[in-house]
Amino acid sequence: MINKVVISAAGRGTRMKHLAKNKPKHMINIDGKPFLYYVIENLRAAGLNEIILVTGYHSEYIEEFAESYPYPITIVNQFTVLGENEYGTALPIKIVKDIIGNNNFIAVAGDNFYQTKDVKNCLREDDLNYVGCVESEHPETQGVLVTDDNDYLKRIVEKPKEFVGNLVNASLYKFTPDIFDAVEKIKISPRGEFEITDAITLLAKEHKVKILRLREYWIDFGKPSDIPKLSRFIKSESR
Repeated sequence: MINKVVISAAGRGTRMKHLAKNKPKHMINIDGKPFLYYVIENLRAAGLNEIILVTGYHSEYIEEFAESYPYPITIVNQFTVLGENEYGTALPIKIVKDIIGNNNFIAVAGDNFYQTKDVKNCLREDDLNYVGCVESEHPETQGVLVTDDNDYLKRIVEKPKEFVGNLVNASLYKFTPDIFDAVEKIKISPRGEFEITDAITLLAKEHKVKILRLREYWIDFGKPSDIPKLSRFIKSESR
């Protein structure tokens, strides 16, 4: 049974502007609680009880939150392990290998809000990896998933200049331990980062990755305008 989840929360959140100037954007308050609280609550509701938070930028804020949270949270500071000069979405996965061991696990971007039903749909105890995705009217601004007719992933194209599809990466993953070997093989991308999508593409070439379409509410918590949007959703869910 999958019960481990890795939450990537090391980034600076520059798109949040002044709201994340001196703290991680994951700690921005929504109706009196940090955004990260709602992320974790939905993950726990899906049955993921082993929470692993990968921190970095102003880690002390998240550490303080973890101490006050009523259930155990494991903190891994990416900056302590790798320093502050390496960047990329693959790094949080790289540094949790010993914690995960030989287990399947879920990985999410800590600045994304996922509904419990979609997370539960990822809890598949098989030998495949899965990438959550949604249809987008503007796929050229995101990572696009190119698939075959059976929903196997062929590759991920970041911000394609020409149309290759409209399914975009929602940064909700189910991984097998195969991801750790793939992460070790990737090189720095043209953006100067170690990209988890490059590691996933390596596994896709081995026919080890399928896509899962998210059916519920999903939000990329990146801009100040997302705060009232998420607040309205949370209030509507609590009625």
